[in-house]
Amino acid sequence: MKRDRLTRLLYSTLGFFLLVFSLCILNQELGRYNLEDVLASLSAIEKGQLSSALGLTILGYLAISIYDVIAFHYLKYYLNIKRIIFTTFITYAVSNTTGFTLLIGGGIRYHFYSFWGVNGKNIAKITAFGNLTFWLGLLTLSGINFTTNPLQLPSYFNLNTSFIRCLGIVALLLIVTYFNFCWRRKRLKIKGKIIYFPRLTTTIYQIAIFSLDWTLAAAVLYCLIPNYPNQSYLSFLSIYLLGMTASIMSNIPGGVGVFETAIIVLLPKYIPTPDILGSLLAYRTIRFLIPLVTALILVGYFEVRRKLSKLR
Repeated sequence: MKRDRLTRLLYSTLGFFLLVFSLCILNQELGRYNLEDVLASLSAIEKGQLSSALGLTILGYLAISIYDVIAFHYLKYYLNIKRIIFTTFITYAVSNTTGFTLLIGGGIRYHFYSFWGVNGKNIAKITAFGNLTFWLGLLTLSGINFTTNPLQLPSYFNLNTSFIRCLGIVALLLIVTYFNFCWRRKRLKIKGKIIYFPRLTTTIYQIAIFSLDWTLAAAVLYCLIPNYPNQSYLSFLSIYLLGMTASIMSNIPGGVGVFETAIIVLLPKYIPTPDILGSLLAYRTIRFLIPLVTALILVGYFEVRRKLSKLR
């Protein structure tokens, strides 16, 4: 119990310091500009860039919707695939924007899946499976990218590419260890609970879907940033992964502020800060706000239909 409290305290402290650091950096960067500069950069984004970003976002959410399809297949539980995709889209469209993925995502899944007859135990397993998919994919994608294409951090971090490469190697070692358990079909007993590992093929599917999701998400922001598409997408992917990892560690809803700071700090200095902020505003709108509004409309439509069916 004391160890759990210490872990939560350390995690909260890390999030607090990340937020403070981010606010200091943002204040420093924004002090030289005004809101008109950012809005002018936002309006300068071309329609072709916006259309590409919207198309990539749609593809990304289609990939996300496969998360629970794999989970149902793993549990050998049948449910109409349209219902699974509908619920998964709602889950991630809301939780990606508001944060607290485990709590909110689990609640949304329970609301819809229980209505369609899935019991609470299986819903809990599906939620856990989705979170496992997230971490497996993040470790694999980061491990490969940081190892093969390590990012050069700004000089004031006093860290060279070897540090990033080491992070990548550690991530890949964790994945290899997990693969070993899946391949040997081993079990772990932690605090009286037995953890069963899925088949190796299931794990590969999980990683492939997550990697597709995040490479598409990174591509959304990549195509919105001016004067940067001529640079390597793989280099930008490293920046995006570091930014998203920092935002997740901060435990701030949507990583607001932390993610933006990481992107501003890590992108080349020749890109004006207002241009980056304009691109980030467009990214937040396309990647998070539009799916959230769409999800809320779908939820409203679902609830109205359900109430009307009770009246008949």
